[in-house]
Amino acid sequence: MSTRAVPPAARRPRFSPRRAYGEGPLHLLLLAATFCLAGYAGVRLLDGDTVGVLLWFAGAAVLHDLVLLPVYAGADRALRAALGPRPALVNFVRVPVFLSGLLLLIWFPLIARRTERRYEAAAGTSPDVYFGNWLLITGALFALSALWLLFRALRSRPGRRSETKVRPSAPH
Repeated sequence: MSTRAVPPAARRPRFSPRRAYGEGPLHLLLLAATFCLAGYAGVRLLDGDTVGVLLWFAGAAVLHDLVLLPVYAGADRALRAALGPRPALVNFVRVPVFLSGLLLLIWFPLIARRTERRYEAAAGTSPDVYFGNWLLITGALFALSALWLLFRALRSRPGRRSETKVRPSAPH
């Protein structure tokens, strides 16, 4: 039985989308659909006041990069300095702050009561309840985070016996 050397071109597999793209064809299809949806939303958004929308995007980018980013980076640095040698505790504050800030960003016109009268006519409700609801949700997020921290602390305390110590040893 003789072994022949196989030329390098014959060893290469056929064209594979995973090899060329890095992911499977379903991922590529979903990514293409996402770009189509984003393109459609952009066309619809820019249909009315194109200059106003572009100015809003530019202003939002500048506001974020020059004002908000230094503010929340400084707040995060101060939080880490206040917690000292326990950096794992930072996420128990970061997560509720992030979720509360995201809700504030999304619902700001209603929370700040900066709506027109036609909102009440269309929605059938007053925007006066949004600020109180946002505060309640923020309090609930921090309470859940504190409960989760307490649960983790009780579960990992040093005097607790693990289940492996309770089980009898296997006969050898």
